[in-house]
Amino acid sequence: MTTVKFKHGMVAPLVALFVGVVGFPLAYAFYLSITDYKLTDRGTPTIVGADNYVATLGDAAFWQAFGTTATYVGVAVALELTIGLAIALSLQKQRWASDLTRAMLLAPMFITPIAVGLIFRFLLNDQIGAIPHLLQAVGVDYDFFGPGRALFTMAVIDVWQWTPFMVLLLLAGLESIPKQPLEAAKVDGASGWYVFRRVTLPLLVPVLVVAILLRSLDAMKVFEYVFATTRGGPGTETQTLQYFVYQTGIQFFRLGSASSMAFVVLLVVLTVIVVAFRRIDRAKQS
Repeated sequence: MTTVKFKHGMVAPLVALFVGVVGFPLAYAFYLSITDYKLTDRGTPTIVGADNYVATLGDAAFWQAFGTTATYVGVAVALELTIGLAIALSLQKQRWASDLTRAMLLAPMFITPIAVGLIFRFLLNDQIGAIPHLLQAVGVDYDFFGPGRALFTMAVIDVWQWTPFMVLLLLAGLESIPKQPLEAAKVDGASGWYVFRRVTLPLLVPVLVVAILLRSLDAMKVFEYVFATTRGGPGTETQTLQYFVYQTGIQFFRLGSASSMAFVVLLVVLTVIVVAFRRIDRAKQS
């Protein structure tokens, strides 16, 4: 009995911290999501039940922002995976100054995202930006934040900052792969491409799934780049989910509606996580 009390006593601070930091904000946000609360109101908000959720699910602008975010995540994570895997394979074979190279590659991760957004805002500005100026010097006129290009530019900014994270995960996965299958394939005379495609890649699949999942979930939260550069423009081309929720709740004062949107996004993310981990478990059992 004393041992059980001791265990509960050791866990109690963590539970209290979780309830205070995560539980209460979530509960209060859910309460706001079923009210008509506005930041400009002074009285007690009225309970409207599921009206906000129904309005969110029927809001074309919300689903447009959802599609924009999905496109952004798809482009950014695909590029990060491809580039990150190539760099990880190169770093695995590097024999000199490897620590220095890895430290330099990881540096972008530690810069604040809002600072990264501001840096690229000035670097890519079509009037005062250094990169458009250099392109114009060789006869190329390209507006990085113009129609049809801004979202891809945002994805490239994400790639610049977060490819090192993908490199870190994939490099750890590559170094944890057993050496015996690789050596056996080389003894049998298999080419480097065959070894990578038939041996390395299948063994790396669990790490790839986790890396893609983590980066996709993190990329869905993109806000700083949009806020620092395009503010959702041109038009609504770069209006991501987080920026749309911010506009609804902060700029337009409809905090109840914004909370319901946030919970819809949360449910979608939780569904993706559950499905992904179930597939991982099935793959391990098969």
